[in-house]
Amino acid sequence: MNPIVNRKAKFDYVFLETYTSGICLLGSEVKSIKEGKVNLIDSYCILDVSGMILKNMDIPTRSGSFQHEPKRDRRLLLRKKELKKIDSSLDRGLTIIPIKIFTNPKGKIKMEIAICRGKKNYDKREDIKRREAEREIKSS
Repeated sequence: MNPIVNRKAKFDYVFLETYTSGICLLGSEVKSIKEGKVNLIDSYCILDVSGMILKNMDIPTRSGSFQHEPKRDRRLLLRKKELKKIDSSLDRGLTIIPIKIFTNPKGKIKMEIAICRGKKNYDKREDIKRREAEREIKSS
């Protein structure tokens, strides 16, 4: 399985810290993810009393007898030490965004999440100018 990357997040946010976590999934969701049918674009994470919850990740249903809800809340598996560190580092204006879904060598599905700060429009324009300058240097 190729990693599924949230490319829009890199454009819209500045990553401050990244973490790797497991995800609580159903069997039909695992099959859909291994086929690469996942949408991470509008998903985000919240810190709850019970742990980290992933909201709004779209995993389309497959045809068959067992159907799952496509945009249900999913629990992320992090250690208590990591949850405390994330909780202490969250300030006003920061959010937790999923960046990538991949499989580890043991075959388990993992997710990379990041604590992010939103970019302003002028930050996005500077990134675009820098990329265009790099392209011109490579082409000449």
